[in-house]
Order: sequence, then C-alpha cells, then structure tokens
Amino acid sequence: MGVLSGIRVVEFEAIGPGPFGAMLLADMGADVIRIDRPVAPGDLGPKMEGPRINVVGRGRRSVTLDLKKPEAREAALALIERADVLIEGFRPGTMERLGLGPDAALARNPKLVYGRMTGWGQTGPMADRAGHDLNYIALSGVLSGIGAAPGAKPTVPLNVVGDYGGGGMLLALGVLAALVNVKNGGAGQVVDAAMTEGAAQLGAIFWGLLASGNWREERASNMLDGGAPWYDSYRTSDGEYMSVGPVEGRFYAELLEKLELADAGLPSQHDRKGWPKIRAALEAAFAKRTRDEWSQVFEDSDACVAPVLSFSEAPNHPHNRARGSFVEVDGVMQPAPAPRFSATPSALPIREPERGEHGAAALRDWGFGEEAIAALKAQGLGAD
Repeated sequence: MGVLSGIRVVEFEAIGPGPFGAMLLADMGADVIRIDRPVAPGDLGPKMEGPRINVVGRGRRSVTLDLKKPEAREAALALIERADVLIEGFRPGTMERLGLGPDAALARNPKLVYGRMTGWGQTGPMADRAGHDLNYIALSGVLSGIGAAPGAKPTVPLNVVGDYGGGGMLLALGVLAALVNVKNGGAGQVVDAAMTEGAAQLGAIFWGLLASGNWREERASNMLDGGAPWYDSYRTSDGEYMSVGPVEGRFYAELLEKLELADAGLPSQHDRKGWPKIRAALEAAFAKRTRDEWSQVFEDSDACVAPVLSFSEAPNHPHNRARGSFVEVDGVMQPAPAPRFSATPSALPIREPERGEHGAAALRDWGFGEEAIAALKAQGLGAD
C-alpha cells in the first residue's frame, strides 16, 4: 500500500535524519531494506537507559552485514543493483572507501538515486568534521534568531530544525525529485542533502524580512520570535501554557474580546513601544484561569489560541483523535504517517525490526532465489 508502492530502498544503518528520511519513504509505501551492522554499535547516538524504542526505524525490514569485510561489498552491491534508492549518512568518503560510493553503485545501477545525508555537505572545508543538529543550525544563521529575550543565549529548539526538518525531510524531497527525473527518462544521480543548508532553507522567509528592513537581528525582538506579545505563550493559573498567535488584526481583536480586554485601552497591536503594556495585560489575563478553562473559552474561536500540550497529551486531543493523527504500534504511541493521500493511503507502519528481522522475506520479495540468498549469506549477509 502507499503512493510509493513498488519503490525499493536500500538504507545503511545510521541515526537521526537519514533514518527519518527513510521512514517517510517507508510510510508512503516504499519497500525499505536496512543494512544493519551485525552488532549494535556502542557509540551510535545518545546513551539511554533501558531498551531503545526507535519510532524513526519503523516500516522497514533488516539484513545485517559487516561492511568492513571485503566480501560484504558484493553482497551490498547485489542489493543496490535491485534498488531504486540508496540512503547513507556516513561522513564524506566513507562509502567510497568501502567500495560502495556513487561511482561503483551507479556503474551497477545507472538509474539509482543515491541519497547522501550529512550535516555540512559532501564538500567544503568543514565537510569532514563531526557535528550535531545544534552545530548545523548555528552555521545556517537560524539558531541566532531563537531565544527567550534580547541578549539571552540562543534557545535549543529540540533537534527538529536541523536533523529532521532541514535534514531528513530535505533528503526525502531530493530523493523523490530525483525519482521523478528517472521516471521521465533521466539518469540516476547523487542527492547531496546537508542539514545546515536545509535549516537555512527553512529560514528563507527571514532573509527576505532582513533584506526589507523588517527583521531585527536581536533575539525576541520581532513578530515571529516571541518579541511581539501577541505571538508567544502564556502561563495559566495551573502552571500550564496557552499559545497565542493572532498575527492578523481581526484575529487579534477577537483575542482581546475573549480575554475581556477589548475596552482596556491597550496600545495598538503594532505599536512596538506599547508591547510591554500589552504583554503585561495578556499575562495577567491568562493567569486568571486554567489551561483547560481557556481552551473552552477559545474552542470555537479564530483568535489563534491553542493549549500547549505535552507529548503524552497530544494524542488525546479531540482534533488529533478525530483525524487519527497518532497511532499505536506494538504498544508505542507515535505520529501517524503523513501527509495523507486520497487514492493511495499509507498503511499502518510496522515497528522497527530487530537486526536481520524479516530480511529473508525481503530478499525473496526483491527477486532473490534461494541459491542467490545462500550466496549472499556466504558473503556475510544476515537475514532471518
């Protein structure tokens, strides 16, 4: 099932944005085989207590292969030969040293889309350096605009800006565009997705605002960075928060009406000198009721106000329940596949496989006979 049904993807084990991009493709119906290391590496990703539940690893099947062994190259190339897409997230040059770089892969499969996910990109003076999401968005300029107050340090915005928004989604978009090009008669090619460039693209609007003189490069001093009192979150009487974002004048007027501030003599919405007074009035108003009480007040309103929900609360909100925005997979609540397709809906995802799990069935689905599977296993491929 899914809009990408029939598309075959070989994914090399990694963390973060590469797997997220592969998850998006799998959610939309692509058949993803992940090549895992035979044993879980001890230094891959953050240290965690208890079993690792990796929602981003859902929707694919696994084989294992020690890529450092010479015979592993042919086993990997046999899979690549039958794939439409390859996804890898190693440092630049690693796949080439393994004999699995773009030249080798495209020689065996000229229609292959070779997706490469890195922080800094495949070239440039920083290409070989280690880094993580926070470093990549720092270099993009985006981190500089996220902070609680003028003069305060930048706020860490989870790892969604670089890893997942600027990384995995950019990778998936590039892969899909390259697949369309192949479908239209083009050749296979490399997709060089860099998180720092993806993060910069996510911030494209702010370069326009800066060029037009409508953006101050001081944190929490602008309309969309928490500087405006009508684009922020406010503490309620029970210690929870409501998000407030009525950018348009008519929505802002409705906000004041619902808060019983329409006749409070507040400064006009876009009077920067009056923002402190407006903020104080909003803080005092929201502090009078609980988050749930304010949610009721704004339930049918266009004032652009919504409760700030925790991860565990979000699946139970009536809107999310009505749309089925979250699903439970093997007892783990998680976001449902998105976006939605009217004619080719995405199936309920399966949990992340154990190392080698369902690999033999995947090989058969990819057209490998029993003798070929035996040959692959002789080359070190693990597949249950």
